[in-house]
Amino acid sequence: MEQISAADAQVILERLPEKIRAAMIARAAEIEYPIEAVVEMAIASFLDTEALGFADCKPGRGQ
Repeated sequence: MEQISAADAQVILERLPEKIRAAMIARAAEIEYPIEAVVEMAIASFLDTEALGFADCKPGRGQ
């Protein structure tokens, strides 16, 4: 199963508004997950509200 790298997650985070970036970092700390997993889950859940991560994502299913 392919996942985004920590470096890719940092690139994505750097391009987000500060409020969103801070919330994602706080969420990662809260659930004790690596930031790349939280970024991946956030994107996957945007595409498919039933997905836990990209591997589970089927765009349009959750809408």
